[in-house]
Amino acid sequence: MTEPNDGAIVKSIDVTRVFRVDHNEVHALRGINIEILRNEFVGLMGRSGSGKTTLMNLIGGLDHPTSGQVYVFGEDISKLSDSKLTNLRRHRLGFVFQSFALMPTMSAIENIELPLRLIGMSRRGRRQRAMEVLDLVGLTRWARHRPQELSGGQQQRVAIARALAARPGLILADEPTGELDSVTGRSIMELFRDIVQHEDVTVLMTSHDPVMREYVDYTYEMADGQILNERQVTPVESDRQFQRH
Repeated sequence: MTEPNDGAIVKSIDVTRVFRVDHNEVHALRGINIEILRNEFVGLMGRSGSGKTTLMNLIGGLDHPTSGQVYVFGEDISKLSDSKLTNLRRHRLGFVFQSFALMPTMSAIENIELPLRLIGMSRRGRRQRAMEVLDLVGLTRWARHRPQELSGGQQQRVAIARALAARPGLILADEPTGELDSVTGRSIMELFRDIVQHEDVTVLMTSHDPVMREYVDYTYEMADGQILNERQVTPVESDRQFQRH
């Protein structure tokens, strides 16, 4: 059964996640309700241990809720088979991690081509698309460089290009600025902002850095596995709403 088509790319309904550690239960998520619409840049904020990454893993189909539903593109993903979840992640989701997660023995362009191989794209098509997204993130000159030859910010831009390569509808970015200095971190947030505006993609980003509020459309604040607020509209979203009218 799918959720009615209400325009939400992501929707969670009373989601909980309980982990068992020895003989104890750890309630990582406690009744989470969020909604993310198409072409929005959404921030998920909170300290370490607040439940941000756990929620991100549920949305990405990397884990299952203990109770409640998580809808992605209108489907309750907890009901999808492993093969359908794999297909969802390969074709419709992009992932960006704090640690970049690039293959050290591959060049930037080879790292970007890797997920395109998994979806069966031709060699020529892979190369063309990889160069397109490298251009988008401003790294065409570094296409043949390996990760160790790039700065942290450049490595994260390669990771973002890789996430975009298969033209996903949703990118999940878990603390993508966590290992970067403040100036480089801002440049990455600006890049996500541009991508949302021009690439027909939705971005959900976790962070503990309040600077994120300057770039996202709105934020959800988390603490102790709960959402503390409804929808906090940021100055970016206020400006967009003014421009629409």
